[in-house]
Amino acid sequence: MPLLGLLPRRAWASLLSQLLRPPCASCTGAVRCQSQVAEAVLTSQLKAHQEKPNFIIKTPKGTRDLSPQHMVVREKILDLVISCFKRHGAKGMDTPAFELKETLTEKYGEDSGLMYDLKDQGGELLSLRYDLTVPFARYLAMNKVKKMKRYHVGKVWRRESPTIVQGRYREFCQCDFDIAGQFDPMIPDAECLKIMCEILSGLQLGDFLIKMAWKDVRHEMVVKKGLAPEVADRIGDYVQCHGGVSLVEQMFQDPRLSQNKQALEGLGDLKLLFEYLTLFGIADKISFDLSLARGLDYYTGVIYEAMLLQTPTQAGEEPLNVGSVAAGGRYDGLVGMFDPKGHKVPCVGLSIGVERIFYIVEQRMKTKGEKVRTTETQVFVATPQKNFLQERLKLIAELWDSGIKAEMLYKNNPKLLTQLHYCESTGIPLVVIIGEQELKEGVIKIRSVASREEVSGGGRNRRDEVFLPFPDSVRNMHLLAEKLSSWLIVVEMNKHPFQMTIAACEY
Repeated sequence: MPLLGLLPRRAWASLLSQLLRPPCASCTGAVRCQSQVAEAVLTSQLKAHQEKPNFIIKTPKGTRDLSPQHMVVREKILDLVISCFKRHGAKGMDTPAFELKETLTEKYGEDSGLMYDLKDQGGELLSLRYDLTVPFARYLAMNKVKKMKRYHVGKVWRRESPTIVQGRYREFCQCDFDIAGQFDPMIPDAECLKIMCEILSGLQLGDFLIKMAWKDVRHEMVVKKGLAPEVADRIGDYVQCHGGVSLVEQMFQDPRLSQNKQALEGLGDLKLLFEYLTLFGIADKISFDLSLARGLDYYTGVIYEAMLLQTPTQAGEEPLNVGSVAAGGRYDGLVGMFDPKGHKVPCVGLSIGVERIFYIVEQRMKTKGEKVRTTETQVFVATPQKNFLQERLKLIAELWDSGIKAEMLYKNNPKLLTQLHYCESTGIPLVVIIGEQELKEGVIKIRSVASREEVSGGGRNRRDEVFLPFPDSVRNMHLLAEKLSSWLIVVEMNKHPFQMTIAACEY
C-alpha cells in the first residue's frame, strides 16, 4: 500500500476536502477532476521511487584511472624523460587538446579515420588531437617560427581497438622532442637517436635496438618518384637485410643502386649519420633495416623505431610483447602544408611510448612484489600525551615554513602507537615528538621510524632517538630544519640517520 507521504500536502488536502463535502450534482465533476489529479500525482511519485536499472560504473573503453601508486611510478618516468629533453636544450610548450578538424585531416593517411570528432560547437568542426606532431607543425606555421627545439608532454586520443594488456589505449600520453629548422645534414637526426638511447638506458628496461630506415629508399622512390622497376626489384632484395654501416657500404657497391642519384643521396646521408652515431657511442644500438615502415604519411626521410629485445623470463614472469617503445623520424614537408605560401621548415623528432613503458615497469613491480611509497613526507609530528594539539600545530607550521615535508594526525588526542603505526605504513622516516617531559626540559625528541635498536638506560641513550632544544625562535627552527635536512639525506641513502656523532645544538 503506498504511503501518504508520497503525495504533496496540498494534493491530499484538496482531495480530502472534496471527499468530505456533501455529494451534490454540481460538485461531482470537481471531485472526479481532483481524483484524477491525485491519481496522476501518485503515479508519478511511484515511478520516481521505482528501482533504477542496473548501472555499471566503469571507465570508457581504452582508458584507465591512475592510482596514487601508479602516479608515483609515472612521475618518475616522466621526470627522467623531461630531464633528458632539457639536458639537450629543449623548451617546453603545449597546444590545445582539440584542433580544427581541417588541421588534422589528410595528415595521417589511413589513420585519419581513427580521429575523435567533436560535435559542432559554435560553428567550428573540431577533433581531439591525434598526436603532438601535427599541432606543433601548425604552431610553427601560424607563428612563422623557423627554428625551434621543443619538448611536449600531453595526452592524445585515437579511436582504435585498444589492447590494454600491451599498453595500448585510446587515451594516452606522448612525450615528444623535435628540432625544427634548416641545419647541416644528419646532425639533428643523430641527436634525436642519442636522446632515445639515453632515455631507454636510463629507464633500465633491458637491452634494446633502434631500427632505422630511409623512407625515400623504399616506398617513396618506387611509388611516388617513378624509380625504375629493376632498381625497385634490387631494393626488394635488401629489404630482408639489416645491419649497420657495413650494410650501407654494401648498398653503395651495388651497380644498379649506385646509378640512381636519389638512392645515392639517401645512402650518403645514412653513411654520414652512422659516422655521427659512432662519435656519440651508440652505433651498436642502431640497425639499418629497410623492412621498417612508419604508418604516418608526413614522414619524408630517416625513420626509426626502438624495440626491447626479448630476454629470458625469470620465474613468475610472463613474456612482455608491447611492440615499439619509442619512434620518430624526419618530416620536412609538414609545416609547409599549413603555410599559405608553402614555405617549408625541415623537422625531425621522436616520441617516447610512455604508456607501454609504464606497463612494462608496472608488470615487473608486480612480479617482484615491490611496494611504492605514495607520499614524500619527511617528518611526522607526534605526541604521547593529551591536550598537545596547539604545540603540534605550532611545530608543524614551523616545519612547513622551513620547507620540510611534514604531517600529523587530524585528531586532538591521538595515541602514540597509532601515530607510529601510521609512519611505518606510509614510510615516513622521522618522527618529531613533543610531550610534557620534552616541553618541561625545553627539548624535542627525534626518532628514526625504521630503527628500533636500544642500549641499556633508555631515554637519551637510545640509538634511534636524539634530543634537541625546542625551537622557540625562528633561528632555532632554521637550525633544526638544517639538522633534519642533513639526516633526511642520509635516510635517502638507506643508511642509519643517527650513526653520525650528533651533539645537542646549543642555540
